Amino acid sequence: MNNKFDISLKNRNILNAFFEKCSLEELNKIPEGFNNNVIWNIAHVVVTQQLLVYDMSGLPMLIREELVEKYRKGTKADRDVTQNNVDEIKSLIFSTIEQTKHDYKNGVFKEYNAYTTSTNSSIKNVDEAMAFNNFHEGIHLGYILGLKRLL
Repeated sequence: MNNKFDISLKNRNILNAFFEKCSLEELNKIPEGFNNNVIWNIAHVVVTQQLLVYDMSGLPMLIREELVEKYRKGTKADRDVTQNNVDEIKSLIFSTIEQTKHDYKNGVFKEYNAYTTSTNSSIKNVDEAMAFNNFHEGIHLGYILGLKRLL
């Protein structure tokens, strides 16, 4: 499982760099042909990891429910985020993965509600959830790279 956390943290480092590379205006911009912006994609991966790992394990998530409702699958950027919103999302990029790693090492994840994703991947435990999460984050990193070229 250490490899899955290593991959996740490397991806989060790449995502975190967009906070340095993009202005607030750029984070919020939705280029023509896209449904969402950079900040939505970053927040979406934070939310999805929490849903896949904690919620599906029957455990409380490490994020506010309002973030889940705003950035879960099926949502879209419906208004610009503020710098305070950006700062909150930025603070969660690493803290959620570090806490997940800590909880995993301490045996917190005992149960899992099996789930089939929209890509028809079957997830039966937290190890599979983290593996799928890395795949999912890679997809959204690709979207962000495409968005960034148009900003």
